[in-house]
Amino acid sequence: MSSGALSDDTRPQAPERGGERETLEGFLDFQRASVVWKATGLSDADAARRLLPSLTTVSGVIRHLADVERSWFREDMAGEALVRTRWSEDDPDGEFRVTEHDSLAEIIADYELACAESREVAAQFSLDDRSAVDAGRFTLRWIILHLTEETARHLGHIDVLRELLDGATGE
Repeated sequence: MSSGALSDDTRPQAPERGGERETLEGFLDFQRASVVWKATGLSDADAARRLLPSLTTVSGVIRHLADVERSWFREDMAGEALVRTRWSEDDPDGEFRVTEHDSLAEIIADYELACAESREVAAQFSLDDRSAVDAGRFTLRWIILHLTEETARHLGHIDVLRELLDGATGE
């Protein structure tokens, strides 16, 4: 079992008086950093522990978020082919399949790499630029907002799981 305490909070804050892009990216980066902050300090076994009937675990949620980052930014926005994801038609929940032998540190490092890749892609486009797939259905603005929503929603899952695992809470 883990310590029940979160590490020091060093998450970047979104600007209070920034432009649209700076604000959007700031809120997404805050959510991304919150995912890492909430998971840090858990053992590999606790991060992989299933507390719900579903496959939902801290490690699985973070793997899912890494795949989502890559899918939306690299594949959809930039049009990159053959972007690696752990889900497939044969195993739509592949990213959630983790064990106590999966390293949380490696999962977090992969998530942080996926976020860095997303930032690199986003830097190449304006907020009004359209995605390379789905006939330009989505703008970069929409993708950033969607990733903020997706990350925040799953961060809520991590919040609850962390509290159930070791009692740690924090904003």
